[in-house]
Amino acid sequence: MLGDDFFSFEHAEKYGYGVVERFVGHGVGTVFHSEPIIYHHRNDEAGFMVEGQTFTIEPILTLGSIDCITWPDNWTTVTADGSAAAQFEHSILITRTGAEILTTY
Repeated sequence: MLGDDFFSFEHAEKYGYGVVERFVGHGVGTVFHSEPIIYHHRNDEAGFMVEGQTFTIEPILTLGSIDCITWPDNWTTVTADGSAAAQFEHSILITRTGAEILTTY
């Protein structure tokens, strides 16, 4: 099961981190970066998870701006103000009894 502090915007905000809104988590399946879209920031998007669904959460936390600039290689992305940032990713499976974290580190 996911703990209350597994990841939440409120938890990040409590410690003074920004959460980049430009990137999202996504479903894992036969199509790369498929539905559902998993927002890491406050939003009003309704959604629900169903048993058997697998998805990622991939928040990027910053010590400054949440605005980003992508380099010409179309992959490397940095904060607009040059502040430090860190990204992590976990894959989660929805089960009959809750959620199972598939990644351990």
